[in-house]
Amino acid sequence: MAETHVLFVEDDDVIREATQLALERQGFTVTAMPDGLLGLEAFRADRPDIALLDVMVPGLDGVSLCRRIRDESTVPVIMLSARADSIDVVLGLEAGADDYVTKPFDGAVLVARIRAVLRRFGHAGGDGAAAGEGPGGQGPVLTFGALVVDTEGMEVRKDGVPVALTPTEMRLLLEFSTAPGTVLSREKLLERVWDYGWDGDTRVVDVHVQRLRAKIGQDRIETVRGFGYKLKA
Repeated sequence: MAETHVLFVEDDDVIREATQLALERQGFTVTAMPDGLLGLEAFRADRPDIALLDVMVPGLDGVSLCRRIRDESTVPVIMLSARADSIDVVLGLEAGADDYVTKPFDGAVLVARIRAVLRRFGHAGGDGAAAGEGPGGQGPVLTFGALVVDTEGMEVRKDGVPVALTPTEMRLLLEFSTAPGTVLSREKLLERVWDYGWDGDTRVVDVHVQRLRAKIGQDRIETVRGFGYKLKA
C-alpha cells in the first residue's frame, strides 16, 4: 500500500525538521515547506493526502493557504496554532480546515489526529451510513424538504442542484440525516464524526455546523440550546 503523503508547512526550522522526522518514522512521506507560497506550489505539484498548515507562516499565511487548497480540493487539512484560544483556530476552521492541533504538540497526538482524519476521509460514510439504508429502512436516498441526501452515492442536492461538501461535512450531515429530529450533542458528534477518543474542542463542531448550514440552508439544522443540534425532519 502506498505511503501517506503529508504536506507540512511550518516556518520554524526546528519544529519543521523535528516533526518531519517524527512523521517519517511513523511511515509517512513528508514534503516540508517553510512558507505558504512554497506550500501552495508543493500542493499543486504533488497533490498530498493531507496538509498540515501552521497558521503563522510567511508569504501566504496558513488560513489563506487553507482557503486556496479548499478552492481546489477536498484534501483533509489540519491547522497548527500556537494558542488554543486564538481566533486563528476558528478562522482556520471557517476557511475549510477539518481539525486543528495546538502547539507545542506531542508527536504521538499529532500522528493520532492525522490518522483519525484519514480514517474518516477513507470511510466517508461513517457509522451513520450503514448498509445503504436510511432511518427506518427507508433506503439510501433521504429527502428533507428541498434537501436530498444519497447515503450510498455520497451526493447531496438542494432544490435539485448538487451541493459540494467536504468529507467531514458529509459525515456530519449523514449523522444528522440518519437520525432526523434526534438531538445530537457536540460530544457525540466529536466521537462519531471526528473519531475522538479524548476530549475535543467543541468549536470544531460549531464551526462545521455553521459551514454545513451555509450550504444546505440555515434553518435545516436547529440548535437545541444546552444540548446540541438536530436536523429538522
